[in-house]
Amino acid sequence: MKPAARLRASIGLQLVVLIVACLFATHLIVFAAVTLLPPPQPPLYRLTEIAGALQGGPLTARFGRPMLRTVAAEPPTEPAGERELRRSDGHVEALAVTLGRPREDVRFFPIPPSLFDRMFHRAGARRLIYEHRRPRDGKPPGPLPPGPPGTPPEFRFRGGPREMVLGDFAAAVRRDDGQWVVVRSSPEPFPTDWQKRTFLLLLASFAVVAPAGFLFARRITAPLKRFSEAAERLGRDPHAAQMTLSGPAEIGAAAEAFNDMQGRLKRYIDDRTAMVGAISHDLRTPLARIRFKMEAAPGSLKQSVLSDVAQMEQMIQGVLTFIRNESTPRNREKLDLLSLVECVVDDAAMVGGDVEIFDSVPVTVEGDAVALQRLFVNLVDNAVKYGGQARIRVSREDGHAVVEIDDAGEGLSTDDLERVFQPFYRADASRNLDAGGIGLGLPIARSTARAHGGDVELIPIGRGLRARVILPVA
Repeated sequence: MKPAARLRASIGLQLVVLIVACLFATHLIVFAAVTLLPPPQPPLYRLTEIAGALQGGPLTARFGRPMLRTVAAEPPTEPAGERELRRSDGHVEALAVTLGRPREDVRFFPIPPSLFDRMFHRAGARRLIYEHRRPRDGKPPGPLPPGPPGTPPEFRFRGGPREMVLGDFAAAVRRDDGQWVVVRSSPEPFPTDWQKRTFLLLLASFAVVAPAGFLFARRITAPLKRFSEAAERLGRDPHAAQMTLSGPAEIGAAAEAFNDMQGRLKRYIDDRTAMVGAISHDLRTPLARIRFKMEAAPGSLKQSVLSDVAQMEQMIQGVLTFIRNESTPRNREKLDLLSLVECVVDDAAMVGGDVEIFDSVPVTVEGDAVALQRLFVNLVDNAVKYGGQARIRVSREDGHAVVEIDDAGEGLSTDDLERVFQPFYRADASRNLDAGGIGLGLPIARSTARAHGGDVELIPIGRGLRARVILPVA
């Protein structure tokens, strides 16, 4: 009976929790930025500063941004909206009094705030506010007040220090030549100090929230990574250990089904292997009886039958050897594929084979050293025996180790390029690729490569045939 599965949260629930946590953190940061940070302060101008700029004085303001001064043939266009125009009537009158000019020669109107200003400034804070305190007796202002020592008379302005303008504006006065001197508040720079503080706060908050969100998301996706690694491991090694049941509910159920599938596959492979091994082993008994009975047969018949019996025994022995090697579990380890191929090349050259390795680079793979050595021995022996030579190159391409073994034989027909990988299939007499002559060399080579997550294919070249082995890099 399977153990009771512990309670696991689903992926959907964890994702909802992650999204809600991120939204809560984001809204909390925005709330803190809007409510805790000091609001952006609108520019503040003295009416005397505006009047001085219109008369050619300094363009700087003590509490506001620098002003811009231009000369135009026409006065600036006032904003549409009767409410704003009515609101600026008092400003025009006060500025005309301060400048000592007729009212019709003076223009003054507020510049409406932008959407950003309306969102973040308090209601009414951007409206132009004018405070002009006349003397209590109602008489107009007196002569120009004295300025600092050395100040020219034209830079001495009427109006008290409490005559203020809050926000952006445009003012103009007509000169004697009919031209208009226009003074505007300079546009707000980007980014402003308030925007810089807000951006730094958001950046600091992101530096805190992002790692937490990354760790949370990684915790959710880590079981998926382990699941893919287990699937890849099973593709390379059918005898690999089963994956651990952990993670969200969906992953736990999928892992349990995956482990059950892996167990059934292993039992299926073991049963088929054991069945083939038993059949092959039992065939040796009737073959031994046939050999014994043929001792009394005529010479010509005896020789023919015994030759067939010897070939069958060779095939059976090859099957039993393959099953014995495949059914024996071995530990897989990281191997230097170039060193392994060089050992195969040295052994082949020692017995007189025309074998050479060239333009190769070291590549590390993970696998069974004995099985991989048997794979390359089969391919090199085939190239030498039926192609006259073997030219080998080890390289790395797109995350895979590639071993190419070229010979100089007559090649194969297009139909035979895949058929030779079928057990016991042999091509025409002029080209038998299986070194033992029983048709198991190439099937065993491909089976070994695929058990390691790779493959073997045959490719025709200019003269000869190329055996290309692909294995995943460790």
